[in-house]
Amino acid sequence: MDMKAMMRKAQKMQADLAKAQDEIKEMSAEATAGGGMVAVVAKGDMTIQSITIQKEAVDPEDVELLQDMVTAAVNEALRAVSAQAAQRMSSATGGINIPGLT
Repeated sequence: MDMKAMMRKAQKMQADLAKAQDEIKEMSAEATAGGGMVAVVAKGDMTIQSITIQKEAVDPEDVELLQDMVTAAVNEALRAVSAQAAQRMSSATGGINIPGLT
């Protein structure tokens, strides 16, 4: 293989990866728990953008249920945004698995 062609290909992949990483930062995913009583939005940088809790979910006699719903919604939102990020990185790398990029 021509060394110049290989270098051009590597530079293009590097540019595609940088673009993908910028796009991932802007991604978001929403997840709910308890039939929509708790909603969480996670960002592509793996931070939580918002948590919404309906009044009906707040029962002073059952705080553990609310904690479980928040935990479930947060975990699902993070899983969803992580899956989006992995898919975007896979398309940027042409399906090549590069450790540490997702």
